[in-house]
Amino acid sequence: MHFSGGLTLSIAQYSSAGQKRVNEDSLGIRVPDNQQLTTKGAVAVIADGVSTSEAGKEAAEACVTSFLSDYYSTPDSWSVKRSAQQVLNALNRWLYGQGQHYLQAEKGYVSTLSIAIFKSQTAHLFHVGDSRIYRLRSGVLEQLTRDHAMPIGRGRPCLTRAMGLDINLDVDYRATDVAVGDVFLLSTDGIHDVLSSAGMLTILNSCGGVLSAAAQSLIDEALAAGSDDNLSCQLLRVDALPLEDAGDVYRKLTKLSFPPPLNAGMILDGLVIEEEIHASPRSQLYKVYDATADQHYVMKTPSANYNDDPAYIERFILEGWIGRRIQSEYVIDIVEPPKPPSCLYYLSAYSPGLTLGQWMESNPMPATQSMLKMIVPVAKGLQSMHRRDTYHQDIKPDNILVGDDGAIKIIDFGSCYVAGLAEIAVPIERDIVLGTAQYSAPEHVLGRRPTARSDQFSLAVIVFEMLTGHAPYRGKLPNCTSVAAFSRLEYVSACHYNPHVPLWLDAALSRALSVTPELRYSDVSEFVYDLEHPNPQFMSDEFQPLFGRNPLLAWQLTSLVLFLCLLWSLLK
Repeated sequence: MHFSGGLTLSIAQYSSAGQKRVNEDSLGIRVPDNQQLTTKGAVAVIADGVSTSEAGKEAAEACVTSFLSDYYSTPDSWSVKRSAQQVLNALNRWLYGQGQHYLQAEKGYVSTLSIAIFKSQTAHLFHVGDSRIYRLRSGVLEQLTRDHAMPIGRGRPCLTRAMGLDINLDVDYRATDVAVGDVFLLSTDGIHDVLSSAGMLTILNSCGGVLSAAAQSLIDEALAAGSDDNLSCQLLRVDALPLEDAGDVYRKLTKLSFPPPLNAGMILDGLVIEEEIHASPRSQLYKVYDATADQHYVMKTPSANYNDDPAYIERFILEGWIGRRIQSEYVIDIVEPPKPPSCLYYLSAYSPGLTLGQWMESNPMPATQSMLKMIVPVAKGLQSMHRRDTYHQDIKPDNILVGDDGAIKIIDFGSCYVAGLAEIAVPIERDIVLGTAQYSAPEHVLGRRPTARSDQFSLAVIVFEMLTGHAPYRGKLPNCTSVAAFSRLEYVSACHYNPHVPLWLDAALSRALSVTPELRYSDVSEFVYDLEHPNPQFMSDEFQPLFGRNPLLAWQLTSLVLFLCLLWSLLK
């Protein structure tokens, strides 16, 4: 990828049983030599099996080996935090379950754990227990973690948090910047309980930058100072950071040239151009035919207007990368070209049919069940994207295909936000493509980080339009550009435009269309469930019409209105 490579680390690690017969510490470092170094980063893990537990050694080994294996098995699109926390929660539940045959939890599979993940220009730190992570920068050794331990009497401190100690895991997380020359030290208490920070700094400075010698010296000095525990440490020095040169990025981005102007009948990489499907200022879509596979595809090409714009080119390249990682029958498939591409484009499956926008023009204000046949597949497609930490950001009727065979598919990844890619720094200003204003959630317009609730808002706008033929908030959404403007919006019930819309369904729409993201549903599946099933909460008095809540008052008000109308007519 254009942002691959560049992160270089020098590493060393050492572990000793010390005065003990068995070494219950475990440690490991993994630095991938491929694209995973960019998308997942380099990982250092250190664990100290609790000596009072009968399976501390096994717990520490499981923590290190399982994390190093399982972390790299998580999707590339996930953020470091989500990937690590998913693995840690699963690992903790396994350790806790393994220890259940012991009478006391602390006697089971219990271990401390400290993890440093180096991705792009950031170190992501995860920590539980009393092992530690330090950073040496500009001659200052700083402790970046805090011990989860409580002193009891004159003995060793008692751990208050550890892996396998409880079914619920509370892990400290911290993201910190890294600079060339930074040295990170991970250690177990056999070292830092007997050596002060000043003492460790002196040792690190005295080894002339030779990390292996420094690791050995830390253990030797701790033993000499009277350490009676296992001793382990890891040292990682940042020698280079990725892509500090914008020119290097541009050269990688422009490795493939833009395609020439394409017309029907032309052949590109064995693909016959049959017709232009759509053209916009940013891209073109063509229907193409692959005679070898006897398949039709859609080819998307970049606009020549941006052939010198690295931010645009990066965004276009990432579209194909994103699409290939979303596996769902409700999201259009990105396919590999029959030959290595000679220029910049990508292919997707060809699905003849209409856009949802065209379908809505032919089917105004459809029945609820007809609407759900269109919306439920879209929601499932969004869920598959959200599970990959990917948010579409431009859900609108024209980005939803209604196939001739009835299949519903989400298309266009040009505005997608991918948490895992957003963590990778590049020395160019990234191209931020906002979705269509009429369907965009307020947080998009306000420049805030998107969430799954943002796509939910856009989906709710589509449902409102389908059922009413009108845009929500009286069509004022596109004109709002500030917090104050959004706060002045007032929701107008869908029942106002279409009396056939059930009150409970309108209440679900009102919640999904909340200007404040936190007031929406936590997941798009919850929103769709309330569209399909009357929510009892929405059947309460506040959602009932006045005639249902208080018939007498309703008739009294009606009589008053009629009386006033009669009086007004007499006075005329």
